[in-house]
Amino acid sequence: MKQLVMLGIIFSMNVQAQKYVSGYVYEDTNNNGKKDRKEAGIAGVAVSNGCDVTLSDAQGFYSLPVEDDNIIFVIKPSGYRFPLNENNRPVFYYTHKPKSNPDAFQYKVTAPTGKLPESVDFALHKNSESDNFTALIFGDPQMYTPEEVDYFTRGVVSEVSGMQNVSLGISLGDIAGRDLGMHEAYIQAMKEVDIPWYNLMGNHDMNLDAPADSLSDETFEMNFGPANYAFNYGKVHFILLDDILYPDPRGSRGYWGGFRKSQLDFVENSLKYVDKNHLIVLAFHIPLRSVETSFRGSDLRRLFDLLKEFPYTVSLSAHTHTQQHLFFGKEENWHQEKPHHQFISGTSCGDWYSGEINKRNLPETTMRDGTPQGYSFMRFSGNRYVIDYKAIGKTADYQMNIFCPKVVPHNERTTAGIYVNFFMGKADDVVEYRVDQGEWKPMQHLIEPDPAFLDLLHRWDFTDELMPGDRPSNAVNCMHLWRTGVPTGLSTGEHQIEVRATDMFGRTFFGNSSYRIELAKERRVD
Repeated sequence: MKQLVMLGIIFSMNVQAQKYVSGYVYEDTNNNGKKDRKEAGIAGVAVSNGCDVTLSDAQGFYSLPVEDDNIIFVIKPSGYRFPLNENNRPVFYYTHKPKSNPDAFQYKVTAPTGKLPESVDFALHKNSESDNFTALIFGDPQMYTPEEVDYFTRGVVSEVSGMQNVSLGISLGDIAGRDLGMHEAYIQAMKEVDIPWYNLMGNHDMNLDAPADSLSDETFEMNFGPANYAFNYGKVHFILLDDILYPDPRGSRGYWGGFRKSQLDFVENSLKYVDKNHLIVLAFHIPLRSVETSFRGSDLRRLFDLLKEFPYTVSLSAHTHTQQHLFFGKEENWHQEKPHHQFISGTSCGDWYSGEINKRNLPETTMRDGTPQGYSFMRFSGNRYVIDYKAIGKTADYQMNIFCPKVVPHNERTTAGIYVNFFMGKADDVVEYRVDQGEWKPMQHLIEPDPAFLDLLHRWDFTDELMPGDRPSNAVNCMHLWRTGVPTGLSTGEHQIEVRATDMFGRTFFGNSSYRIELAKERRVD
């Protein structure tokens, strides 16, 4: 009996020592940002401390355990919207960091926040949400200098500002280029994009002086809120995660792709309240698999375990400054017959703002695999989706680049080829060509550098005079490249090439080019 009493006292002391945060999720009918007496709470809304997730009760009340480094946030339900601040960023979180130590970091972080308020309340507004909607996706804005802020603003932001029929936007990390002071310049640029915008942390957004991974997001959290969070729109549940482990737990310098246990606990707890027939969109900076990065296998296995009951999933990432579709099957612990699709998005900075300067005084900044600088539209219909890529400064139907010689000798063999870089393509897509409206013929998929990008690169190496701008990065293999030989047996003169390519979503796109056939000049033999 005495032991039971002692255990009861210890349990009671632990309960008393545990801190809690509580408050209401409510409908802010007068839009004043505070809960008034007549404003009703909203039941059944998920609220999280970044690990635990609870639902608000019939009065909209919630309660969660809280420690000394938590961001409390509401997980927006479908049919509601967040209020937006003056920079068009959703207001959905409360930062609790009473023991923050700004002196420990090079860049500005949250100052100590003091005592928790008696009630931490979250406002929502009713919103007429269609199950059919579009999200705008940016890969790596990654600005290093004020000049690159100007490139981003004039090249990217100006193109999407005022765009209609887009419900939300997501940036997939690497907002800054290592100088975290650039976050503010990005915020000011992005407020011109008049839609709710959500941000992810990339490896260039980290506090590199952080002693632990849990503190590497301190400046990001001050500027953008939680690095791990979720929200719903229509029949889609978005989960955004920081997937950079820094310092590298293996003891090496740098970082490693992966998650802390608390992050995967958050995924698990969040999914408890999601309809199994809804689409799960996961977004993180580092791909789950790529040539250039590695990902901690145990984390990938647990993530896939958590998704095994959800038949509709897709994940988004950036980081590589190339574009690619990846698929995960049972050999990688994916538990369903249909493979998991990951889209590695091209970047809004392209190849780090490199390349020749164009007529708009902007760098061409084509990526290393020949994909042009751009952004993506993710179009949802219920729990289904399609993805479109939009090249900066080009029309929406520009979905491929065709590279071929300008002139070839009549009726002679040539090692030259017709190459097609189908930006949203993957290896088993159907890409065909025809010449002069003849018979459609298949092209061969291959993995090698895009010759059109090599042509851009070689201009820098063979010029006799220095060129303005920065030499692009060296070429890497393109995963969406097709080739065929050049027909030389046709009549002399100009010939029209047409290409049609069908993507993984069943849409067909067209491109065209031309080449010339001339009589071969007589070879001179000395």
